[in-house]
Amino acid sequence: MTDIFSEPFVIAFILGCITGAIPLLIASLGETIGEQSGVLNLGIEGMMLIGGYVAFVTTLSTGSFALGLIAGTLAGVATSVIMMVLNTWLGLNQIVIGLAITLAGGGITGVLYNVYFTNTPRLGQEDTLAIPFLSELPYVGKSLFTQSPMFYLSFVLAGLVAWMLLRTTVGLRFRAAGQNPNSLDAAGGNVVVTRSAAVLLGGAFSGLGGAYLAIIAAGTFTPFMTHGLGYIAIVVTMLARGRIVWVILVSFLYGVTVALGTVLQLTSFSLPTDVIKMFPFIVVMIVLIAFARGSYVPPALGEPYTRGAR
Repeated sequence: MTDIFSEPFVIAFILGCITGAIPLLIASLGETIGEQSGVLNLGIEGMMLIGGYVAFVTTLSTGSFALGLIAGTLAGVATSVIMMVLNTWLGLNQIVIGLAITLAGGGITGVLYNVYFTNTPRLGQEDTLAIPFLSELPYVGKSLFTQSPMFYLSFVLAGLVAWMLLRTTVGLRFRAAGQNPNSLDAAGGNVVVTRSAAVLLGGAFSGLGGAYLAIIAAGTFTPFMTHGLGYIAIVVTMLARGRIVWVILVSFLYGVTVALGTVLQLTSFSLPTDVIKMFPFIVVMIVLIAFARGSYVPPALGEPYTRGAR
């Protein structure tokens, strides 16, 4: 038991909790905006991977974490344009397009990484290339580094999203587009423009979450490094029912489970690695089962909108 209260344990727990929760929180904020407007984005996983890869390459090339985060965010926006055009403008199936973006994002970033950053272009290779400076920080320094402005910025973003959805005309239009798009249209609003803005914002958050995961949480990029985080963001959003406080709480619950799995490896407890990797997902499934009846999605979620159609 003394191992549990040791300094390495506490530091590892805090670091694991932060680095596990913040990317999920940022991605969930974007998905909340999208779902409130009636757009189900199953492409979060692919957008995060593209954002993470672009952020990694940019940071590696320039040495600037700020430029890396900006580049990752813009990459997420650029990827979301595909969803905006195919889903929002053309009315194609949101589930199919979202899954296609996820598969394409994982495949493209995996191929690019293996072509440019490993000795052989074989997929699944475990070699990694760490970002200078971050990978050289001491363990305590790295844990403090994760509590940089990006850590606090994530809470600022959460507050801004909550304020926007509840207190602004833009937020009212987002929610109307998901609740009753015909009413928004009748009131003079443009459903397509509203949903397009929500998709682009969601892409920006997804790209930023992937950038944080790659260059701050991990300090490197590896193919498929999200490990289902995008799908968990969708679950978090549905459980939160548009309430940002719940998005924060569920995200940090996930972060705690990730941290526990990490720090248990520093103690005398002996658990298989596969069990440790499964633990966060098991907890998410338990929470989903416990609160499934309280989950809520807007009535028009996933439904394409055609002006004048009934």
